[in-house]
Amino acid sequence: MADDLISTRALIEAMLRDDATIDAGDLYAVGNALGMSDQQIRLTVKRLVTEGQFTVAGRGRRAVLTATGETISTITPDRELVHLMYSQDRGGAQWDGVWHLAGFAVPESARDARAVLRDTIRSLGGAAVQGGLYTSPHAWEPELRAAAREVDADRFLTTLTCSDLDVGGRTGRDAAAHLWPLDELAAGHTRLADRAASTLDATDTADRNERLVMAVALVAEFTRAHEDDPLLPPELLPADWIGARARSLVDAAWAALSAAEPESTIRLLRWYDAR
Repeated sequence: MADDLISTRALIEAMLRDDATIDAGDLYAVGNALGMSDQQIRLTVKRLVTEGQFTVAGRGRRAVLTATGETISTITPDRELVHLMYSQDRGGAQWDGVWHLAGFAVPESARDARAVLRDTIRSLGGAAVQGGLYTSPHAWEPELRAAAREVDADRFLTTLTCSDLDVGGRTGRDAAAHLWPLDELAAGHTRLADRAASTLDATDTADRNERLVMAVALVAEFTRAHEDDPLLPPELLPADWIGARARSLVDAAWAALSAAEPESTIRLLRWYDAR
């Protein structure tokens, strides 16, 4: 089962257990099933050890990798973000109708700071309204100000809020559809829904390694689908939004995988559980 969405490094991080260790036997078995060679896995492990992110005791498939404290903190998923996804899907996080806007005009002499601000806005799901002006339905001011201060650009950043955003005559759902690439986002969530459905169908008859392979692949698809998703509130999305349906299927797939591996200490099986 070759899957180019999954890097060797992502696989290694996904195999982390509750005690911050990784069983190399499981790692190689799952990696091989995903089309990765032993040498590919071995070289990545060696690089991560050299970088100080893991230590290794033993050799080959009998080895045990242990993550450093800093590594553990960086690869743990954002549980608050996962909670927001499912809360919005289930009507537990209603939008207050407030648009958050940010604008900046950074001189050419500080173009690196301009890039930082632009990248931060994009990472927070902001969309460009027009040159130098961006918006999001989510409060983002603390994160934007913190990023600006880090590059001494706070004086260039302007933030404001409004409840009557009009983009070329478009408001509400029409404005959101104009500002964000909803068709592309929907395509990604359709792929996620298909992956989750196939995982759900196959879990009961799969063996342990097959279930781990499916879990790693599901995480990769989940990550890809949400990478550029601004998580717009339902009030700004089309009715029966595929993102909500995809996440519902993912939740069911995680529940099935976890139930099939009740003794497993691999954290991946519980990372994205909606509960």
